[in-house]
Amino acid sequence: MTLKVGIIGTGSMFKSAHLPGWLSRPEVEIVAFCDALRASAEALAANFPGAKVYDHFSEVLADPSIDIIGISTPNVFHSEIAVAALRQDKHVFCEKPDAVNPVEAQKMADAARETGKLLMVMRNNRFSQEAQYVKRLVEKGQLGELYMGRCGWVRRRGIPGRGGWFTTKALSGGGPLIDLGVHMIDLAMWLSGNPKPVTVSGSTYRKFADRPDASGKVPEGTFDVEDLAAGFIRFDNGASLQIEFSWASNIEKEEKFLEWRGTEGGFSLVNDKLNLYLENEGALINQQPYFKDEIPQHTANIQHFIDCVLGHERPIFTPEQGVDMIKILSAIYESAERGREIVL
Repeated sequence: MTLKVGIIGTGSMFKSAHLPGWLSRPEVEIVAFCDALRASAEALAANFPGAKVYDHFSEVLADPSIDIIGISTPNVFHSEIAVAALRQDKHVFCEKPDAVNPVEAQKMADAARETGKLLMVMRNNRFSQEAQYVKRLVEKGQLGELYMGRCGWVRRRGIPGRGGWFTTKALSGGGPLIDLGVHMIDLAMWLSGNPKPVTVSGSTYRKFADRPDASGKVPEGTFDVEDLAAGFIRFDNGASLQIEFSWASNIEKEEKFLEWRGTEGGFSLVNDKLNLYLENEGALINQQPYFKDEIPQHTANIQHFIDCVLGHERPIFTPEQGVDMIKILSAIYESAERGREIVL
């Protein structure tokens, strides 16, 4: 069986993260490209004999030969395209975040449920060998009850596309919280069994948007999102999670991290290196598992999606998990604006 794929959004994220995944499977054939910059779509299509180039995503969705739609557009368009694709009887694989607000995320989940088509949003960090290993330990109960966690991704300087859609709230929905937070909050929740969030408290800051560069010139272009967000999430199982995400802050170096403390053991995952903290026969033990080279995470995520479409695997991501994620992010922004805890 050959699965025919139509791509909507052909920018750097598609080329670097999505394309290798689609190309890794012989069951897949990319047959159409669409981008707001037609020249970008045409340049890619030139490498795929017979592939069509469309000017608007609706034309891709109307192509009856296409089985799957791949979405890697600016965030604000994810929900509109995904819902329309699902209702045109297409499976959908979408770049994160799911949507820019909970209403749009719920529309996606509803459309997937009503049509019976598969909707999956990129959750590549679930597919690292380190994360998969910890997940097995948690499911076997070897770490006990996970009750307190912290996660984040902080950069000393690393503002993406200053003045472009990343820093324009109308297109992105937010700054590092919605850009980086999806990755680490999702991983923390998935590893702890996807508990339901019940309350959220947060703060956001915009301190580097108007700072002059090395030449003394203030960068041009829109920058109306935060450059740092921090918060605290409580879950229905009693667990809690501290979070922090930044594109720019005066720290030693960039670091992404996740930590959970359990009743029988704990772990930290810092810059993709895993450490376990255990106790055995009265002794405290630190372990650092070793893993061989792995398939790139984005590729592994897309391969899993393909296997789910083919019926070989059950999805490890559900649209409802995406709705919970966007509820959390939205509530953090609301909490920061109102200066109080938000009940979900």
